[in-house]
Amino acid sequence: MNNSVMLKKATYHLWTFTISKLIASFGSQVYSFAISFYILQATGSAKSFALNLICNVLPRTLAAPFAGYIIDKYPRKRIAIISQIATTLAIGGLLLVSVTYGLSLTAIYITTCILSLTSMFSSVAFTSSITGLVDEARIQKAMSLNQMSVSFAAIASPAVGGLLYGVISMPLFLVLYMTASTIAIILEATMKFTLFSNSKAETEEKPKESMWQAMSAGVSYLKLQPMLMTIIWIALLVNFLFSAYQVGYSFILIEKLKMLSTHFGFTEGAFAVGMLLLSIYLSIRKEIRFPLLISKRGIILMGVIMGGATLPLLFSLSYNVMFGYFIILQLGLGACIVFINTPTQVMMQKQIADEFKGRVFSLVETVAMALSPLGMVLYGFLYDVFPAEWVLLLSSGVFLGVVLTLLRPAVIRKVHPELAVEQTTKKRAEAF
Repeated sequence: MNNSVMLKKATYHLWTFTISKLIASFGSQVYSFAISFYILQATGSAKSFALNLICNVLPRTLAAPFAGYIIDKYPRKRIAIISQIATTLAIGGLLLVSVTYGLSLTAIYITTCILSLTSMFSSVAFTSSITGLVDEARIQKAMSLNQMSVSFAAIASPAVGGLLYGVISMPLFLVLYMTASTIAIILEATMKFTLFSNSKAETEEKPKESMWQAMSAGVSYLKLQPMLMTIIWIALLVNFLFSAYQVGYSFILIEKLKMLSTHFGFTEGAFAVGMLLLSIYLSIRKEIRFPLLISKRGIILMGVIMGGATLPLLFSLSYNVMFGYFIILQLGLGACIVFINTPTQVMMQKQIADEFKGRVFSLVETVAMALSPLGMVLYGFLYDVFPAEWVLLLSSGVFLGVVLTLLRPAVIRKVHPELAVEQTTKKRAEAF
């Protein structure tokens, strides 16, 4: 296949991947909205609702390391398609149960566990295949379009879900989700996941190894990559400390500041809008030269936003000013998330060997999520005992300290040695 044909195919992949992701994400999030609403309406129990959230998080966290091994061992296209087929069958099973016996919490929880696993396999398989689907020059564009589709689904799905929930039945909801999932399968089947794969990696005979040996090899590979280890430590500690904002945000706005539920919903939507706007920007601009430096700045801004959320608690603001202030904070936070994640993921795509991508990306996801549940429990306790503003301010200070320590200038220069050369040249030019 000549270069021009490959580039045309890569362009096709770029948009097919985006449309497939948009359809799948939109269907998934509308379904999640409808199921959450159904559980709360049917039971009135926060515990039942929380258990469904646990069914969504726990299976993917426990299975992620094994998923990485499977994704590196078997064809990724096959895994992505089988995962999407399993999603369709799981929804079909829930539809059959709802029509035959009526929806039950047990059936919903089982379906949520299955969907958690299938979405994780599909997500890691696609993330590990980006460098095979598109040319190197458009990796950032692919990652940005991926994030853009997820952000757009996050903005539109609550509105569409709320509109449809009052008009159509739950079985029809499930039929629509199955239809969306089937379209995603058809689109994925037309893509060539190994279009730009390293020919050496494809032709080289791999030594036979057990699952545990392969997983250990993934961990060993990770330990030999200082850049990846730095990213993992940052992800672990930042996600833990950011739990202070995740828990405190709703508590402060609803309990402390008595914000109306509709206005609270607008602030939540502003977060997705911020992600969408930055995703669009990154999809059209040239690739970022120093991704870890840009990520550092984004994480620092996240820490400032965390601390800034306490301003209405420390100073008296009118209701409208407070509402507008949190809209701006959430827009900035959504933009920061994309500004941090996209350049870092592009750098990882280019630096991780193709045969280790499944294991590395799954391990990063597992570690990043490992302390989040503990953080949520801890901060839930702290907010009940101590003033919210001091919990958030202290956490913000520690957050910034961790970032400035782990991403100190020496670390940045080690990852981006060309930055040090550029800075030296600039100083010499200024001296003259």
